[in-house]
This record gives sequence, structure tokens and C-alpha cells, in this order.
Amino acid sequence: MLSAHQLYVKGRRGPLLPPTSLRVNRGELLLVTGTRQDQRTALALTVSGRMKPSGGAASWDTLHRPRQLRLASALVDSPGVNEPEEHLSVRELVTEDLALVPRRYRGALLSGPWLKVNSFKDIADLWTEQLDPRRRIELLTALALANPRTDLLVVDSPDRHSADHEAWLPRLEHLAYDDGRPLAVVATASALPPSWTGPSAVIGNAVLVQAQDDQQDVRAPEHQDAQLQTEDAT
Repeated sequence: MLSAHQLYVKGRRGPLLPPTSLRVNRGELLLVTGTRQDQRTALALTVSGRMKPSGGAASWDTLHRPRQLRLASALVDSPGVNEPEEHLSVRELVTEDLALVPRRYRGALLSGPWLKVNSFKDIADLWTEQLDPRRRIELLTALALANPRTDLLVVDSPDRHSADHEAWLPRLEHLAYDDGRPLAVVATASALPPSWTGPSAVIGNAVLVQAQDDQQDVRAPEHQDAQLQTEDAT
């Protein structure tokens, strides 16, 4: 289980990531919305253990160190971080990504056989910029799962490639709910798909909760006075 409590990242002129809390189990897809791309990317980097928070904490099962979280997770298609370079062909991208799989798990992972086994041979010679959104998310998540240690997928803003959520949502749902290898999947997005009824969170939700608690604290003395007056009257 991924658990994050009041994660906060300080920026130059304001919060890069306002305090945010979330939780997602294996076999579950959590959608996290935020209007700003930089905040969505900051959240993705932080919950995948690739950015140290200025405050708050994130853990994977009983593991609390960022390195442990990073080893259990894969960050997918984060703009300006690890999105595929446009000058690469799919075959070249696969070769590069497979080379990053830890050697003890890599075995004979070669691009040609991998593309064939995973049904991407038809797009092997395309440039990555030529991929339609559906095939893009299929390819990038499959590459992330080439590492058998990956139990947590963090996908950064897949909706930026298409206004149609059907281009990316079914793939993420399939990966989360796969009985053979259930994953905890977190995807950031600018807004929830209209049909989505599953788990969701909002960037900055811990700020909203604190504000509500503060309002309750302010109202509490007045409520207590009113209750005392009622009791005295009886």
C-alpha cells in the first residue's frame, strides 16, 4: 500500500506541491487531479520516491525511505522528466529502457524479442511522437513492468495526450485489477473523467482539511456557550 500524509514541496515563489494526502492499495487505481502541470509532476515525483518532500511523509507498505519507495515504483511518461524523446524510434526507446532494468532481472531482454512477445512489433519503426495515445500508454507501462520489482505505477498526466479518457483509462484499470499481477496505480490528471466513480484525490486536499478543522475550532467555543445557555434555561 502507498500512503502519503500531508506531502509538501516548497517552490521558489510558493508551494510546488501544496500539502496532499492519499492512499492506494495493490489492485487499485487512484486518480489525483490538479489544474497545474508542475504540481501534478511534483506529486508524481514525490510519491514515486524521486523527489524529497519538504514536509510530510510517504511510505510503501512498511518502507519509509525515498530509496525504498523508488525501487518499488515506476514513474511513467512524466513531462520534462522521463517522457520519450521525440527523436527516438520505438525500437531505440525499448533498447534504452530495457538497459535500465536491474541486471539480475534483465536476462536476455533484447528489443526485438521483447517487441514481438509484447505485441509492439507493428510500431517498432515509428518515431515515439507518431504513437497514438492508446499505444503510447500501452508501450510505456509495459516497459515499466519489464522490471519484476515494480509494484507501484505512477503515471503523470496521461490526459495531456488526448481529451478522450478512453485512450488511457482502460489500460490503467486493467493493470491495477490484473489478478496475475495486481498493482497499485496512481495517475495524475487535470480533471476526473465524467464516468469515473473509483478512488480519487485532489492535490492540496490536506490544506482544505486543515482549513475545515480551523473553522471548527473557531466555532467550537460559540457552540459550547450556546449549549451552556440551553442547559441553564432548563
